Amino acid sequence: MHEQIARVMYYFDIHLLFASIVACAALALTAMLRASATAKYWIWVATLLNFALPLGALIDKLLASHLHWARPLGLIGDVAFRITQPGPTATVMGSIWLMGAAAMSMRLCLRLRRDVRAMTHESAQDCAPVFLLHGIPVRFAGSQQAPAVDGVLHPHILLPSGIERLLSRHELNAVLMHEVTHARRRDNLIRLIHEAALCILWFHPLVWFAGARLALYRELSCDDSVIQNARGEDLISALAKLAAPARAFTLQASASSFLNRRLARLAGQPQQDLRLASAVLCALFAAALLGGVLETVAHTACCFVLHGGT
Repeated sequence: MHEQIARVMYYFDIHLLFASIVACAALALTAMLRASATAKYWIWVATLLNFALPLGALIDKLLASHLHWARPLGLIGDVAFRITQPGPTATVMGSIWLMGAAAMSMRLCLRLRRDVRAMTHESAQDCAPVFLLHGIPVRFAGSQQAPAVDGVLHPHILLPSGIERLLSRHELNAVLMHEVTHARRRDNLIRLIHEAALCILWFHPLVWFAGARLALYRELSCDDSVIQNARGEDLISALAKLAAPARAFTLQASASSFLNRRLARLAGQPQQDLRLASAVLCALFAAALLGGVLETVAHTACCFVLHGGT
């Protein structure tokens, strides 16, 4: 029994080691290279999924007998064996992790419960779709304070009632361009995956940092869709009106996220053609990701020997 627990811990440690190296590569590449915000967003999505999906353990289960080149890392295997030995160390570490996981799971459940209550309240008010935009329902909600996307698998756009009186037609179109990009990409689903990963990996600072990068590039990439349609100035004007304290609406949620960065980017248009730079960035990250996965496989897809067991 202890041998099996130590093996799982070994897989987990190796997976986190190389997922962390890939995350550091993502940080360096997205910070140093000039590329589109959309390319950087998807790089951080891939980084998150690399943390959330332990491919090494899966490949070990399915293909171990065919991977004769795989070799274990004895140092990590020995540490895994020692810290999983029955005793106070294993008990304390297991208890700390379990309390953190329980707290993060409770945090996620409370957020989802609030969202469900809000959606139920909207349904009770008969918040029917006013129109469809690229197949995405758009609704007006009296309780809504800022434009936002609601729903995970079937997203819809919520607008504050009366926003059409506050914003001009061009400004409202710019806001809708931004929000429809969120909805079509299923950004709420990606956010949920990150929050679920945090329930398990709450102790890992790079998983938290990946969430912050996702939030930043999620907004900047949606703004890029507005810039590409020559509506950047309209979005700046809309953000200014929504943020004005004298107005009926307050800027919240995605609208207020990284406001200074967003305004600077929108004001800096016209945007350069970054397709080549983005392709280079993605290729470099793909190489780092592939290397990380192969190294994970190389050190987990094998029948390794732990200190004190086989």
